[in-house]
Amino acid sequence: MRTIRLSVVLVTLAVSAHAERFPFSIGQTSEVVAELRMISPGSDWGESGREAALADVKLDGKLEQQVMLYAGASSYPYRVFLGTVSPGDHELVVERNEQYSARGSELQIERVSFEPFAAGDPYYEVLAHAPVLFARKNTLGRFTDIPLVVYCEKLPDNTLQYTVIFSNEDGGTSTRALMSRWGRTTDIEFAYRIQIGEDAGSGSETIQTSGHNEEAFHGEHWGSHAQLIPSTDNNMFSDQGNSPIRYQIAPVAVEVSEHSREVVMDENPITYLVAAKELKREDKLRPFGIAAGEKVSDPRNYFYIEYRVKNVRGSVGVRVRRKTEQVEHSSAMGRPDLGIVRDGWVRTAVELPPGTKAEDLATISFDCLVAPPEEKGEPMPHSGTCAIETIGKLFLLDAGYKPGPNLWKAQWRQHELHSGESLLLTSW
Repeated sequence: MRTIRLSVVLVTLAVSAHAERFPFSIGQTSEVVAELRMISPGSDWGESGREAALADVKLDGKLEQQVMLYAGASSYPYRVFLGTVSPGDHELVVERNEQYSARGSELQIERVSFEPFAAGDPYYEVLAHAPVLFARKNTLGRFTDIPLVVYCEKLPDNTLQYTVIFSNEDGGTSTRALMSRWGRTTDIEFAYRIQIGEDAGSGSETIQTSGHNEEAFHGEHWGSHAQLIPSTDNNMFSDQGNSPIRYQIAPVAVEVSEHSREVVMDENPITYLVAAKELKREDKLRPFGIAAGEKVSDPRNYFYIEYRVKNVRGSVGVRVRRKTEQVEHSSAMGRPDLGIVRDGWVRTAVELPPGTKAEDLATISFDCLVAPPEEKGEPMPHSGTCAIETIGKLFLLDAGYKPGPNLWKAQWRQHELHSGESLLLTSW
């Protein structure tokens, strides 16, 4: 993944207080990003009653948006967009939202800085079309399924695609299946796509709606920003309606071609920490090696494997053996339906005993199985193939839930497996 670097901060104000006013000036009409470095003393996303403070952000006296301080008592830079701002003097006011902040969570502002981006800047279009996201209505006051990162990819035909990384999902894929098939418990969803036309407002716009359908956007804009709201428990979007909490997350401009989209999480490791804490608070964790419905183990107990695959009626599972053991641990945990059947860059995770280190790993095996039928009642295919085209990343999480070094260093050639065959790696 290549992250596109932004321009230098124009104005920086260093203030440490509760509700404060932050004046700033800009010289020409611009889309403006504000970086709010804040702390929420007493907060812990994993503890009920003190999950986080919610900050209200007002621009020139008008309530514009909210910021959820999901990093808790740690200092963290929350980057938001302020929309189109005219030349001259302005004022940003930040204060604790009493209604939707956890009762045990306070708000402390360390500093606020501003970055204006005028038309012609490489980041301008990405920022100017970033969607406004309202909080899903059934998440209000529950500190669940919050948007953590918005990223934008530049596609062919002058198209921008925006994707949202949520802290979890309350519906859809089970937590156990998320780890097996996706190597994460966050929810990563394509939200909004716009083809930039030559004339303002002439570009086509689509969103991902219920059932993972892509449909034309017919909702309202705030300036050049489409307004969306998650409308299902697995975070599909609607262009109708709103809620009392509104997020304007400044998008990260990325190019994802040589890794899975989970690499954006690696570049924003706070996503792993918040997701793990949400699992704890929502009672979705279990002890290592014990089957307990759809619960998973502590995410730090997993080995994360990223690879590119081409399946033809095939399904891939991954097994890992440690040097001190004769048994192997499987990503699918004995469930044939938890293999990966999709193509392209994918990730999975294999649960290993707590405290496993990189030097403890002995072998990695890729198993090619027959993929389950796509429709109920269809016969099971007799055979399939799984082409393991390349490997991208192998890593463990450290004690702070940050991805460790990429262990994959070896040369690679494509291996095509037939169903019933396994590929064994003894070095990487």
